[in-house]
Formats: sequence, C-alpha cells, structure tokens
Amino acid sequence: MTRTIAIGDIHGCLTALDALLAAIEPKKSDILVPVGDYIDRGPDSKGVIERLMELREKTQLFPLMGNHEEMMLSVLDRRREPFGWLNHGGHNTMESYGFAGDLSVIPVSHREFLESLLPYYESPTHIIVHANYDSQMRMENQSADLLRWVKISHQMPKPHFSGKHAVMGHTHHPEGQIVQLPHLTCIDTYCYGGKWLTALELETQRVWQSTPEGEVREFMLEPVPSPAS
Repeated sequence: MTRTIAIGDIHGCLTALDALLAAIEPKKSDILVPVGDYIDRGPDSKGVIERLMELREKTQLFPLMGNHEEMMLSVLDRRREPFGWLNHGGHNTMESYGFAGDLSVIPVSHREFLESLLPYYESPTHIIVHANYDSQMRMENQSADLLRWVKISHQMPKPHFSGKHAVMGHTHHPEGQIVQLPHLTCIDTYCYGGKWLTALELETQRVWQSTPEGEVREFMLEPVPSPAS
C-alpha cells in the first residue's frame, strides 16, 4: 500500500532527518512530501540537500519550495542582496558548504535541485503547502507569496473549497506541538529550536518525531472534531 508522508521544516537538522527516515523506512511505493525550508538555521543544510537528492532514488519524492529556498535561489541568481537571507539563517547554510567568499562552493546539482522544487502537492484528499493558501482558489492559481511566506498565525485560512485537508509547515510552534484544526494540520514543530522534526502519514495519521539529537517517538494523531459534530 502506498503511504503519503509529509515531513515538516528540517532547517539543516540532518541528524533528526536521518533518524526520522530510519524509523519510516520509505519504500519505492511511498510518496514523501517534505514541505520546504530544508536549509538555514540548523547545522547541516548541505547534508540535508544531499540526503533529499539521495531519496529521489529510493522513493517517490515531491519536495516543496519554502521561503528559505526562495531566498537562497534569489541570492544565487543575484536577484537579491545576500544580507536579508544571511540574517535569516543563511550564514548557517553557507558555513555548511565551507563558503569562503565564492558562491561557486554550491554544487550545480544542489542548485538544480532547488530550482526543481514544487509549489505545492495535491492528492485526492489533501493539499500540502509550505506556508498558506487561498481557500477559494484552485491550487494551480495560488500566489507564490501566499504559498511560501504568510504564516497561519498572521492569516488563518478557511477550509479549502475542494474539501481537501491542508497540511503545511512554516509557522513553528514554540513548544514543538502539532497544530490541528478540523481543516488543516501544521507540522512545523521547531526542530532547529530544540524541539521536534515531524513526519505525518496522511492515510493513517501516524506520526514520527525526532529530536535534533536523533531520538525518535511515534504516536497516532487524534482527529479534531468539526464544530458541527
């Protein structure tokens, strides 16, 4: 049976990602959807990108673009001055690549991976985005700014008109908790801040979580009843 598994914001936490993958044991038939923000803040952004590239050979990987990948690409393309990105954790990323003044330290294959990232993932039952969405708009018409930048704490979306359940990251919970509403689930559980990296199997609501040090726990996510029920 195919499993669809969303993975929250990794932010350079390679040890946590490796522990999570060891617990999940992804198969060729599985669909993995990392929600974006693979880089910045944590200690090994380069290693995280390499691990995700390796996963493409082992499973069905549909990685989304987060706002941090957008910032990095805009700096690499010289469309943005580097200071804003560096102040939002980009310096951690450059340190992981051994940056010494030359952007060519970023391998071409890594840049191509970043350029290939998807704006969203949609299944018959779910939509997965990095940050947010317009509840009345089809996914192919969503703005990149909303998909990547707008926190649900600033603009809580209503249920999507399709009736599909939304899963996202970007808005981290300071205590590392999964945020649940009847129509959405946010799985940014603040790994780089010392809490958890979260993976959620959409079909069963099974959750895997790992700490930055690689300690893993598993549990089932209890559904949140709708107000009408």
